[in-house]
Amino acid sequence: MTGHPRLDLALAPGGLTLPEGRIAVFGPREGQSLDPLPRDRVEIIATFFPDHQYFEQLGYTCRLAPEGPYAAALVILPRAKALARSWIARARAVTSGPVIVDGNKEDGVESLLKDCRKRTPVQGPINKAHGKLFWMEGGEFTDWEARATQGPDGHVTAPGVFSADGIDPASALLAATLPATLGAHVIDLGAGWGYLSSQIAQKPGLTRMDLVEAEHTALDCARQNVTAPCARFHWQDATRWMPDTKADAVVMNPPFHTGRKAQPDLGRAFIRTAAACLKPQGVLWMVANRHLPYEAQIEACFADHTEVAGTGAFKVLRASAPRTAKTPRLTRRDRLG
Repeated sequence: MTGHPRLDLALAPGGLTLPEGRIAVFGPREGQSLDPLPRDRVEIIATFFPDHQYFEQLGYTCRLAPEGPYAAALVILPRAKALARSWIARARAVTSGPVIVDGNKEDGVESLLKDCRKRTPVQGPINKAHGKLFWMEGGEFTDWEARATQGPDGHVTAPGVFSADGIDPASALLAATLPATLGAHVIDLGAGWGYLSSQIAQKPGLTRMDLVEAEHTALDCARQNVTAPCARFHWQDATRWMPDTKADAVVMNPPFHTGRKAQPDLGRAFIRTAAACLKPQGVLWMVANRHLPYEAQIEACFADHTEVAGTGAFKVLRASAPRTAKTPRLTRRDRLG
């Protein structure tokens, strides 16, 4: 578990004083310590399933959206600038006291601090451990709140979700490579906002399609983008989820990082999940960045595999006849790097 040194310093005598009442914490990550805060007054606002589940298991009250009013709020910056601004706007809207902003330099905290100073007096900042923490009592931020939008291709996306600005080229390559039919039961593992599932839904013979996605905001978008009656939506960690019946095909464009550092183990865990979800003659269709070394894991999990399409940047892999039916498990260390 990582600590929270900047928050400790901010709450030292003579610094930030927390008022009585509930405290909203936006976007804490699995394994992060919130011990400087009074646990009985904290409410976690987390839409990423592993984070939400982690803090829920620690006994925190967890929500998908804030239910104000709050006496104070802590915003832990995400990577996406639009999402960070939106969280600050939502925190300010439901909080009567200080809104605390904490982030690493690589998450853009420097530029966000400058932007906040243009709108309201800022206290701090606390500089520690390659990041900053600051807080503010006022300010008008309603124009920063971002909502789901419909792109030029007609799909609904939202700030912070993968490929929010349009169709991911790797997913487009995979969709173009898929055969005319995939079988009656198909799983989209790590479905995001539903692009691949929207293409799969048009294929004949489909009677059930499971969309598995850990980011609740993305899954909400998928519900709008995929309206096929056979679609089922699962807010789950795709590295741990299992269907109640085995599938004919799994289609996926797995993530390969949760921060800025590449984590091939995340994609390998998706491959193990896919093998465990398939019927004995089931088929995995997967796209990945060409440099990612997934072939050894596919060889371990499937009797047959081949690259069926590709570009200089991406490769589409087809794997059949899964070797294992064991339920995969990805450790917290695997996910956090």
